[in-house]
Amino acid sequence: MVFSRLVPAILENTRETTLESEREYMLFGMLRRLTHHWFTSQHRKSVPPGTSDDLRLYANAETNVQYIRDLLRHPVDLVVRRFPLTSNSALTILYMEGLADTERIEQFVLEPLKDYALHGHFRHNAAGLAEQLPELLAAGQVSRESCLPQLVNKLLSGSCLLFADGWTGAMVADFKGGPYRSVDEPASEAMIRGPRTGFIENITTNIALLRRIVVDPNLRLDSYVIGKRSKTRVVLAYVDGVVPPDLVAEVKRRLDSFSLDTVPESGAIEQLIQDSFLSPFPQIRHTERPDKVSANLYQGKVAIFIDGTPFVLLLPITFGSELHSTEDYNERWMISTLIRILRYICAFIAVFLPGLYIALVEYHPGMIPSKLAFSIAGAREGVPFPAVVEAFFMEVTLEILREAGVRMPKQLGQTIGIVGGLVIGEAAVMAGVVSPFMVIIVAVTAISTFALPNYSFGISLRIIRFAVMIGAAIFGFYGLVLVYIMVNIHVTNLKSFGLPYTAPFSPTFPGDWKDLVLRAPYTTMQERPDMNNTADKVKQKTNKGEKQ
Repeated sequence: MVFSRLVPAILENTRETTLESEREYMLFGMLRRLTHHWFTSQHRKSVPPGTSDDLRLYANAETNVQYIRDLLRHPVDLVVRRFPLTSNSALTILYMEGLADTERIEQFVLEPLKDYALHGHFRHNAAGLAEQLPELLAAGQVSRESCLPQLVNKLLSGSCLLFADGWTGAMVADFKGGPYRSVDEPASEAMIRGPRTGFIENITTNIALLRRIVVDPNLRLDSYVIGKRSKTRVVLAYVDGVVPPDLVAEVKRRLDSFSLDTVPESGAIEQLIQDSFLSPFPQIRHTERPDKVSANLYQGKVAIFIDGTPFVLLLPITFGSELHSTEDYNERWMISTLIRILRYICAFIAVFLPGLYIALVEYHPGMIPSKLAFSIAGAREGVPFPAVVEAFFMEVTLEILREAGVRMPKQLGQTIGIVGGLVIGEAAVMAGVVSPFMVIIVAVTAISTFALPNYSFGISLRIIRFAVMIGAAIFGFYGLVLVYIMVNIHVTNLKSFGLPYTAPFSPTFPGDWKDLVLRAPYTTMQERPDMNNTADKVKQKTNKGEKQ
């Protein structure tokens, strides 16, 4: 009775749905393994030295297809097409619907095979089909693989697999496609003057966008596969002859130093390869703009592309570079210099303005001019809380509104942020919970944060702002200065892939100051920054005989 249930289950290659006990389940597994071992010894050919028998394919196409189906647990999006070759053999085509370009497969694989079959070539020349397929298929890349894990990875990456009886491998045709977002202007990095193209979630398209700008034979693209399960494609981009060789070696070492199951986004790799995970400051920049990536590559930096995300990682970075924008080089030098100075002022306001207000009102009112002090005292009359409680209440409320605006639909996000801030601020003043001066301080601080070009860097300054507010609330100006000193000690010791975070301030590179707070004219910036230690120092040459 037991074998009457075991044998049909083994022959049908199904799960033990008809088995009734644990002992029958164990017998089923043992008999199935024995059957598989016998089938393998009958159908597999000799194994080359050093090759694992578990990774090789059968010489029977139907068996290979069934093996892949079982491995993937019969997915609904797996498409299998079968073409008869002779009376005893057939050609089987596999691809994943949605990952492969179905229209191209129909046009460049199925149609040529149909024409080939109509003329009867298969009946007379089935044995040489493996040599004829690369010429028959109109695909960009056609290769032959015999390793099962590689075939499965290529299938799940969008390639098309072709099996035939008598082969111990399969033909792989590159027909990756499917739905992708079109190239559009990046929403997170808006610019007034500059290119309107941005990266998308397809790494092949992103590399093509980069090559359109960097038309340089020295552009190097080193490919990696990260993620034991996700098999995410990662590409390391740099310009050979410009980038320091030590930097490339260090980035490769860090990419090889960890192992992940999956790579959900570029942020995962950023956190694994950064120098200090305890620092609030970003040590790697991310961007969606191809022009920014190309500009950084020619400055001797490295870019990391990750499939499935539009954000590209740039490294190394410094404190000063976080306040720069690609648009600075698209405008005249005087305009760009004024905008940069304004950004430095905004960064100071975003960190210290609430703390300065708390220290002056609570500990050092004598430092405030008399008329302004009387005005502040009159506005705070009736407010039941000290200035530090007011500041924390308004700052936390503003952070909640900011987060709510980001998570809401785009049409409602800005409205909620503006209307919510006005309504809550005015209601708090009318209720006597906060003073009008505190509303002004918090509003100016928030606007200054929005003026910074880098979102991650702005979040870092927001974190330090709360530390400054706590120090000012406990010790006044002394606490504010103490937090400032602690931040400076941390930043001075922080590095980004060997480059000091405070360069070119410390260590000092006077030649790089012309493109730091100021943005000197192009005619004076003929060399690449010394702090990047580039192999090729000369960036441009100006003919001194020409009229400037």
